[in-house]
Amino acid sequence: MKAHDGMYIGGAWRPAAGTDTIAVVNPADEQVIAHVPAGTAEDVDAAVRAARAAFPAWAATPPAERATRLAALRDVLAARLEEIAETVTAELGAPAQFAQQVHAGLPVLITGTYAELVASYPFEEKVGNSTVLHEPVGVVGAITPWNYPLHQVVAKVAPALAAGCTVVLKPAEDTPLTAQLFAEAVDEAGLPAGVFNLVTGLGPVAGQALAEHEDVDLVSFTGSTAVGKRIGALAGGAVKRVALELGGKSANVVLPSADLAKAVQTGLANALSNSGQRCSALTRVLVHKDQYDEAVAIAAQAVAKYTPGDRIGPMVNAKQQQRVRGYIEKGVEEGARLVVGGTDAPLDRGYYVSPTIFADVTPEMTIAQEEIFGPVVSFLKYEDEDDALRIANGTVYGLAGAVWAGDEAEAVAFARRMEAGQVDINGGRFNPLAPFGGYKESGVGRELGAHGLAEYLQTKSLQF
Repeated sequence: MKAHDGMYIGGAWRPAAGTDTIAVVNPADEQVIAHVPAGTAEDVDAAVRAARAAFPAWAATPPAERATRLAALRDVLAARLEEIAETVTAELGAPAQFAQQVHAGLPVLITGTYAELVASYPFEEKVGNSTVLHEPVGVVGAITPWNYPLHQVVAKVAPALAAGCTVVLKPAEDTPLTAQLFAEAVDEAGLPAGVFNLVTGLGPVAGQALAEHEDVDLVSFTGSTAVGKRIGALAGGAVKRVALELGGKSANVVLPSADLAKAVQTGLANALSNSGQRCSALTRVLVHKDQYDEAVAIAAQAVAKYTPGDRIGPMVNAKQQQRVRGYIEKGVEEGARLVVGGTDAPLDRGYYVSPTIFADVTPEMTIAQEEIFGPVVSFLKYEDEDDALRIANGTVYGLAGAVWAGDEAEAVAFARRMEAGQVDINGGRFNPLAPFGGYKESGVGRELGAHGLAEYLQTKSLQF
């Protein structure tokens, strides 16, 4: 795969400060496909200085012009859709069709929403005898994960640019090639030099340097809760704003009046999407005790079509593969019943894990409490709605969820009591304009739509 051997800083590719590199591995065949530079604190400092120098002019750029620039970026991404999809497939192992439709297609859509939104966003408003201004916060340090390598970049960079901020991006070390493609698209779209900057590198080195940098005004991070807490502590010491989109252990609640087969099958498709490597995956299925055995049987039959190497891609690396297998072993050890799947390698090569379903899972089990981030689904039974709510809310997370019922009002009433930032009602479709983010240890702040744009603004009032 094509890879740059430098950093994109100040509108140009420039040599890295150090000589260390990171090997990019295709997780489907375990072969090294490229090397990228391992950025240092010196690289981060150069990128932040470029972003700071570009900030005044970009912040002063009229919103209509920023909208035009974002529209140009959207068009470049759309024109390179196939190349983006091929790159995501190579470095993440995503099945080709999913890579094109979701990994490449969704970022084009999201970028377009901000091109439209910024042109009409109320950056000024009247409140009594005051004029309230919504101004860009400054230089943004964006640290993104590997599971949606372009979507997560766009979900941070597009609203930050729309707000008038400048950005330094540190992408995940497992999937840096997609981020380099994005930098190429930024350059081709003609954004001013320094408005967007890219530093590849390791989290404990480049990521920490970016989070700690005194000239970064806001850190936006998506990843594990443990790392998010660390970044929050670093930012807090400097009284620096953060936006954190962290882990999840989302519940798919099937009420007795629901279409059981549809609820189970749709929820399973959600949980196994992107090989289960998604923070909002509906990995806990809560079913009434009288329908429980039927629900497990439906899932066991439905999972057969999710074949590794076809519908299910590999885990991103060997460490993640072993981590997921460890959770499967823990589930068996703690008394859960393994219905389908397990730890055996489904293919001769690649970091694959078989889609796995557990039954007889109780709320206190490790697999019902901790984020696994793989194709592992747990079925739990409940006595009544209050019991279902207790189980659904009974983790440290609160990112997403789903409720199914024969009557929509019944589902909505239950969803209102769930401690989650986004809840799907009877299979509700994804809305790119709706806010996405979590309660509790699932994060701070929101992404997407107007709420995502607001994260990158600060408020000033003028009294008359």
